[in-house]
Amino acid sequence: MTAEDIVEKKEPKRLPVWACIPLFIGIFFIFMGLYGTLARGFLSMVLGVEARHPGLVGYILLESSMLLAVLTAAAIMLRFERCPFSGLGLSVRGHTKGLWYGFLMAVLLYVVGFGLSLAMGEVEVVGFQFKTWDLAGAWVFFLLVAVFEEILMRGYILGRLLHTRLNKFLSLFISASLFAFLHIFNPEINALPMINLLLAGMLLGAPYLYTRNLCFPISLHLFWNWIQGPVLGYQVSGNNFVSTMLKLNMPEKNVLNGGAFGFEGSLICTVLMILFTVLIIWWGEKRTAISLAVHRSC
Repeated sequence: MTAEDIVEKKEPKRLPVWACIPLFIGIFFIFMGLYGTLARGFLSMVLGVEARHPGLVGYILLESSMLLAVLTAAAIMLRFERCPFSGLGLSVRGHTKGLWYGFLMAVLLYVVGFGLSLAMGEVEVVGFQFKTWDLAGAWVFFLLVAVFEEILMRGYILGRLLHTRLNKFLSLFISASLFAFLHIFNPEINALPMINLLLAGMLLGAPYLYTRNLCFPISLHLFWNWIQGPVLGYQVSGNNFVSTMLKLNMPEKNVLNGGAFGFEGSLICTVLMILFTVLIIWWGEKRTAISLAVHRSC
């Protein structure tokens, strides 16, 4: 596919976006309820675990049910719209670099952000423990979270918006706003974390504008959460699911260290996300311009 195809090609509308997206979300909630009920029943009757305190294995099972629900909803909608399942952007072929770029960006985010927090005295490392199975289990859990949320927000919703006449950056903003709204009931949520979640949606969606593939967003999302929580010891969007490698102390919970919400609630994170999003858009626009120039010269 050429850059011209990506930028200019518009598929004929079979159902308006204002109908497609609510219908997709409605179908998703139906199957989330069905699969979630089955998962909680399995936890209770087979494993003897309470759904309110399921443990790491339980969280993995419940997140798997949500991933299955969004895949089912996407498959139904894409079938209804006569679009290929590949349109979600889940193919790894030809996009393995995106996996590495996402990992490297997550590492860079915390090398800079966590490093600044330590240097400024906003966080202190007061403990260390290395539990291989906890780290591995948390990696699996956050992989499921990343794949689920990226299919939901970028693969289908942003992808559907990009096949309309809406400006691509407006489409990105709408999908990022929905992504932020998805977390509105998270513990310790307030104005700055909501702004940062909006910016996170912009950052995760920006590479999708130019590749129509989820490898970069999934990788960035996965390692963003995994490094933030299980490795460094922050809360992840206000939640704490597993034991952490580092134990942190915050002399004062404030907007520089993110407080109880975690690094995603900090001004340092705000600045870094803006810089990284601008960098991705600059790279994408430059890449698109070069591809268009080459295509037109042929």
